[in-house]
Amino acid sequence: MTLSNIKHTLLICLLVQVGSVFFSETARAQRYITTSEIGGGIGGVNYKGEIAPSYRLLSNQPAITAFYRRDISAPITLRGGLVASHRIIDDNTFSDESFNLPLAHYRQAELRFSLLELSAVMEYNFLDYYDFDQPIRISPYFFAGVAGFLYNQKTTFGNPDLRSQEDPFRTTLGVAIPVGVGIKYALSRHWNLGLEFGARKLLSDNIDNLQGQDKRISNPYDNDWYFYNGVSLSYTFYRINCPPVYKNKPGLLD
Repeated sequence: MTLSNIKHTLLICLLVQVGSVFFSETARAQRYITTSEIGGGIGGVNYKGEIAPSYRLLSNQPAITAFYRRDISAPITLRGGLVASHRIIDDNTFSDESFNLPLAHYRQAELRFSLLELSAVMEYNFLDYYDFDQPIRISPYFFAGVAGFLYNQKTTFGNPDLRSQEDPFRTTLGVAIPVGVGIKYALSRHWNLGLEFGARKLLSDNIDNLQGQDKRISNPYDNDWYFYNGVSLSYTFYRINCPPVYKNKPGLLD
């Protein structure tokens, strides 16, 4: 398949997904039950940047999450959530090829980093998760949205020549674009199990507190990332919607 064909295929898929959002109101009018969920979970947060130039599973640090989810159509749900984590990253954590680099050995940096994230995302469910006629209710999903986060950071250097570059703890606000995938599984009518992996693309390069340093210490051309992956448990609330009142001759404002 040529590159042109791939682009056309992706464009068609995008149009189909956008169309499903705009025309979901018709499907919603036919649904007499709407749902909402409240839940929480545990997992790990991982950082990728100057101090950790590649994603490493063993670098995950504990994190907790809480969220509220509400369906707006059969495939679309909206979710608001919180993620909190505290972690320590250094140039020599879990030796691998990415860290056998002259810059890491020269810098010997350590980052202490605490995070509180508030996000709003839209989830697209690939299967009808609330179809009770299905013997097993399960659905993979994709999500994307926007997040704001508050983080507290401090970077120290093992190299004595760089001690003058160290700053005290500082608290900063940031913006990120969360995207990811997950899977939902209904344990019962009300209880659900979830598994999710998501990446956050930052609009800055300052999580590791190296922005503005000289090029011996940081790369100014590559923004930082952080990731969340974890499991969750949620409880579903159901609401029965009354059908619209029938009128033989509706008025102009109906």
